[in-house]
Amino acid sequence: MAVYKYAAFLKQNQDGSFDQLYSPGTQTPFAGIFRCNGCGREVVSEHPKPLPPQNHHQHLPIQGPILWRMVAWANHNPS
Repeated sequence: MAVYKYAAFLKQNQDGSFDQLYSPGTQTPFAGIFRCNGCGREVVSEHPKPLPPQNHHQHLPIQGPILWRMVAWANHNPS
């Protein structure tokens, strides 16, 4: 699970992009932290680079397929 020290640097957002699941190798939609929906492994990925490939890590059958969910979006245009 992603952790932080200064809450002032984070802002909650209800955008639907946080609900999407992305397949391995998909173009990263937004720079940020992505979490594997099956096992909880986290990675940082930059737009427009691809998310980690299928062979990035392995799952047990009970964990299901590797699918990435964005948990933190790196806002490059703060207001």
